[in-house]
Amino acid sequence: MRSRDDRTIVAILAMPRAYSLDVSIPAHVFGRHPGYRVLVCGDQNLDAVDDASNRPSDVDVAADIRPTHTLSDVEYADIVVVPGYENPSLPIPDGYLKAVRLAGERGARMVAVCTGVFALAASGMLDGKTATTHWQYTDQLRTTYPEVDVAENRLFVEDGAILTSAGAGSGIDACLHVIQSDFGTKVADDVTKDVVSSAARGANEPQYMDVPSPPRAGLQATREWVIENIGSSITVQRMADHSRLSRRTFIRHFVRETGMPPMHWVARQRILGARRLLESSDWSVERIAGATGFGTAANFRNIFRREVGVTPTAYRKSHGPSSSDNDSVSPPTVRL
Repeated sequence: MRSRDDRTIVAILAMPRAYSLDVSIPAHVFGRHPGYRVLVCGDQNLDAVDDASNRPSDVDVAADIRPTHTLSDVEYADIVVVPGYENPSLPIPDGYLKAVRLAGERGARMVAVCTGVFALAASGMLDGKTATTHWQYTDQLRTTYPEVDVAENRLFVEDGAILTSAGAGSGIDACLHVIQSDFGTKVADDVTKDVVSSAARGANEPQYMDVPSPPRAGLQATREWVIENIGSSITVQRMADHSRLSRRTFIRHFVRETGMPPMHWVARQRILGARRLLESSDWSVERIAGATGFGTAANFRNIFRREVGVTPTAYRKSHGPSSSDNDSVSPPTVRL
């Protein structure tokens, strides 16, 4: 249900034992765009005793974050964010589980950060679905809720209307992913700059790597060169030559810096560039295909639909300018 001013309502649950960062991150990221109205919802009787630990219940383990709205306000939310909380083996109050369950049944989009996934699993919403959480808790999630298909070492996982993410850092990526799907890549880019974050990472990128990463600037010049020449034929060998490394050494360093193989990264840049052009220019599909390195329009349509889930034309109708095809209009720089 939209607010009276047609904004998307985001309800963040301020649960007992919640981590302050997991509450403040979605509040900050969603709050930077005028299309969202952010509510921090919870049981406002904060002096109650937490029976599980026999100590005063606190909304947050690190900061004194108080809810601005009650749990009953969750029923009006379009998006419900469940933050991570301390000791997920302990139960959370039934009122919060009921709010989560009712929101899911109503069709609200659910976003869980870190151990917030345990609350979704406890509500039964994750039975038969794929989810992830912080790497320290994946085994516990799998053991406690065997009906959940737990994905290892993933930043975030989207299964239908449910999005689960790893730690607080990946919570930023998850929020930006939601904004991108709601308002488009350009808007997500603007929010990224506003919150002074790096570009949103993809869901398939790992939470961690087993070897230390070299400084990110190591292959930055080569990555920038790829972006500037995204419409040309890019190969691993061309990138290796540009970096003045052997092919094998280049691949090893590239994976360490980006968390993905070189051509996987290039494909992602091409999709992102195409999305930006569809959103902000009136170039034809054929011209966008050439500008972003997909070659033919048919190849572009097939890959775009496979990766994004809709055709370029359908994506433009949802996120692009309402204008006719006019090649005289200059598009924005396709910087990713």
